[in-house]
Amino acid sequence: MAKLYITDTILRDAHQSQAATRMKTEDMIPACKILDSIGYWSLECWGGATFDACMRFLNEDPWERLRTLKANMPNTKLQMLFRGQNILGYKHYADDVVEQFCKKSIQNGIDVVRVFDALNDPRNLEAAIKFVKEYGGHCETAISYTVSPVHDLDYFVKLAETLEKMGADSICIKDMANLLLPYDAYKLVKKLKENISVPIHLHTHNTAGTGDMTNLMAAQAGIDIVDCALSPLANGTSNPSTEAMVATLKGTDRDTGLDLNKLSEAAAHFRKVTDRLKKEGILDPKVLNVDPNALLYQVPGGMLSNLISQLKQQNAEDKYYEVLAEVPRVRKDFGYPPLVTPTSQIVGTQAVLNVLMGRYKMISKESKGMLRGEYGRLPGEVNEDVRKLAIGDDEVITCRPADLLEPELEKYKEESKDFAKSEEDVLSYALFPQVAKKFFDIRDGRVKASAAETEQKADTNSVREIFVQDIS
Repeated sequence: MAKLYITDTILRDAHQSQAATRMKTEDMIPACKILDSIGYWSLECWGGATFDACMRFLNEDPWERLRTLKANMPNTKLQMLFRGQNILGYKHYADDVVEQFCKKSIQNGIDVVRVFDALNDPRNLEAAIKFVKEYGGHCETAISYTVSPVHDLDYFVKLAETLEKMGADSICIKDMANLLLPYDAYKLVKKLKENISVPIHLHTHNTAGTGDMTNLMAAQAGIDIVDCALSPLANGTSNPSTEAMVATLKGTDRDTGLDLNKLSEAAAHFRKVTDRLKKEGILDPKVLNVDPNALLYQVPGGMLSNLISQLKQQNAEDKYYEVLAEVPRVRKDFGYPPLVTPTSQIVGTQAVLNVLMGRYKMISKESKGMLRGEYGRLPGEVNEDVRKLAIGDDEVITCRPADLLEPELEKYKEESKDFAKSEEDVLSYALFPQVAKKFFDIRDGRVKASAAETEQKADTNSVREIFVQDIS
């Protein structure tokens, strides 16, 4: 077998999963030169929660971050996480907005776009696949891996075959909650390699403590690329350690060819960043632990760190395990959606509401939308009693949800014309109108940062906004 390639997540998923996406661009720049020299298949550094968090919490322009990283790492493919028709937001956008976001992401420095849909509904990936390829990006479509009565080996193989036919340049098994056990990974990768001709990429976490073994068994089965994180922000709710994987395969037929000394040098920098995040109370020690209960709750890594943070704000931290136990019950009622943004927020928020208010005494707008079919086709059978409570006699949507949306890019341009200085600003506004407007006000000197920060904190204090952060 050929060498195993590695994508490092230190600049995106690693700090998203452990530190609520609070790493600053200035924390990244000193390590760029060494990261660029290592020889990764790609560096995941953008998308997911970084876009929202840059503006909401760090007073940074996410587009400027991307351009800075590209300038400092010209030799390594930069990768982003893209939520299909949701782009990087929490609702479906019209195709013209999807097109413009794909175009601008690639123009500003992204090489690989990992596109996923929370419900594994291929219709929600059509536009993103088309436009990523049209503008010259590598389109990596992802299977959101989960375990349920409707998600078996054949389901995932058929889905992968569909995605390849739709134009995927590579396919990712996206195991966001560390549910893919090692021997199941071996079987799945073997079966995919027998039926798929494009490269297969595995993304897992170490929430339940099985991530390293899952990566190793996948490597034995012939996986082409795996996601890992440099050790200062690896393991626990994050991804398995890069250095451990490189050391394990050294001298074998899957040798990564990466230099442990260079990895150690890069890790030394991020250890200082991690120490700061710990001192600031952003990195909670709980996310560093292994919790095999993740196999029961099926909650993804980033969801845990944000859940802890948000329950603290509600003075309800003692309800943590009660909420986790409620998550699978809500998920069953909702037809077994995989738990990844935005379904993880929707199911997680509903679980919180059920614990704090009583089961389905309050149903979030997003829960109603998912049960109505606004997010796409739910994989399994929905609890019709819960659906009736949520949407009454409303008709359930059965077409591609985006087909019901009128073009909207011009509307966002018009709404933001007084403060958007670029096409990128318009997109930031389209995805996060209130957050972007506050960011622009600070950036352009109309509002002092301290006043805006007070408003931002107020925005996140309601139960409805308990999962305001991305948790993919």
